[in-house]
Amino acid sequence: MTDLPITWLTQEAFDRLTSELEYLKSEGRTKVTAKIAQAREEGDLSENGGYHAAREEQGHQEARIRQLAAMLENVQVGEAPVGAEAVTPGAEVTVYYDGDKKDTDTFLLGSRELIDVDESVEIEVFSPQSPMGAAILGHKVGDTVSYRAPNGGTITVTVAKVKPFGV
Repeated sequence: MTDLPITWLTQEAFDRLTSELEYLKSEGRTKVTAKIAQAREEGDLSENGGYHAAREEQGHQEARIRQLAAMLENVQVGEAPVGAEAVTPGAEVTVYYDGDKKDTDTFLLGSRELIDVDESVEIEVFSPQSPMGAAILGHKVGDTVSYRAPNGGTITVTVAKVKPFGV
């Protein structure tokens, strides 16, 4: 058992991330290793910008591999909630703050990985484990909840709208 949070993903997002992980572990690693070897052949490594860039790329790539592996190890695959009345992972949620119906935020409750990078979707994403995400999870339209912000203050929000993401 692990303490990592469960990530909710659509089947499409799961397939896309699984493919990315497999690519990075095979072809991606091979390409970066070749870049490093080629840069090494150029001589003095202390002043070899290509070598240092390739090593940095390798570090970023290995970090992404670890991130994807951890996420896919703790994933829940399913469809976006349809006609959801309560806030659930995968829902697009609108809240308003402290009783001011004009001060609203709309966001996806889930993971940034749900959004295909090729899409031009401009939406903020909150994790279900974030302070706001945890506070509103399971609540329905009209429910008012308070949570402690990272700065220590208390924030009160009311769930104004819940709908499946992308609908």
